[in-house]
Amino acid sequence: MPKTREELFECLDSLGISHPTKEHAPVFTVAESVSLRDEIAGGHTKNLFLKDKKGAYFLVTLEENAEVNLKTIHTLIGASGRVSFGKPEALMEKLGVAPGSVTIFCAINDPQHEVTIVIDAPLLDHDVVNAHPLRNDATTSIGREDLLRFLSHTGHEPLILKVST
Repeated sequence: MPKTREELFECLDSLGISHPTKEHAPVFTVAESVSLRDEIAGGHTKNLFLKDKKGAYFLVTLEENAEVNLKTIHTLIGASGRVSFGKPEALMEKLGVAPGSVTIFCAINDPQHEVTIVIDAPLLDHDVVNAHPLRNDATTSIGREDLLRFLSHTGHEPLILKVST
């Protein structure tokens, strides 16, 4: 059973990680979330759930306006051949969320470490990173170092690479 937002917050609390969260109407795209920028400081994220030809999965987290060349990203992230977007059923199975709610916090729902977490290096230029807390009706702010500590706690050592163009 996927973790709930409350269980995510309990995990962050147990690690001593501050996680202010702003409730808002559900947002499904970066364009829909632009109105929140004045209310929530820090780097805002977008996430790509990708699958390679051999069935390996990747969660790529970038700054919201970053662009990625999907025809060449596989050479950077260690994928076997070109990647495509993972299907919604696989997203739910592997990371416990529906499309529109994909977030780096989904690492908590991957105890088998079946998904490689990739962070676009420029995102970590921000002291604070903002992401959905497993649902797209809120935004949680977390310190850059705390995010990395959270990922380590989940058993995910992210690939930190410049994947944006």
